Amino acid sequence: MTDFRRPTFPIEPLFLKRWSPRAFVPQAIPQDDLFAMFEAARWAPSAFNMQPWRFLYSHRDDQHWSTFLALLDSFNRSWAQNASALVFVLSARTYRDRAGVAQTAPTHSFDAGAAATMLALQATALGYHAHTVAGLDYEAARHALAVPEDIAVEVALAVGRRAQAETLPDALQAREKPSTRLPLAERFFAGPLPAEVQP
Repeated sequence: MTDFRRPTFPIEPLFLKRWSPRAFVPQAIPQDDLFAMFEAARWAPSAFNMQPWRFLYSHRDDQHWSTFLALLDSFNRSWAQNASALVFVLSARTYRDRAGVAQTAPTHSFDAGAAATMLALQATALGYHAHTVAGLDYEAARHALAVPEDIAVEVALAVGRRAQAETLPDALQAREKPSTRLPLAERFFAGPLPAEVQP
């Protein structure tokens, strides 16, 4: 990776190779490749092993593609239309305890995020990229994808092989590069949160 994307401490290179491009090659993805990503997501940790995530997917140009793509805002549609697959990540807000009683699942979003991250890392390992999309119409997604109220619509993921930045609109080409991260000292603290730390 580039010099500005060097870790402070040694980590697996896969973590640095994972980033979120917008330029995708508009081609199909083999079902086995997509399911390998789902398999990685399946092994994410979750509270009480309740696995609250639900993943809804569409291959480009299948019968669901236009519906999935239309749920993204216009900015994200402009580049995600070239992805190989669109995946919506959901999470169950409740679970059944051992007595069969419905309980609130306070970590449902966190756990679904962990599963989505596992998917993204497996995508990178296979030579793909997964770009998380929060710019979408959540209520329209709930209706179009038949999501009940006790399941949250979290994000969408655009998955595909990276294309050259020149395939993007001019305004996006300069942004088509991996981002860096803040220093450890600005986000990781020993003990209580320092008073001077801003939200």
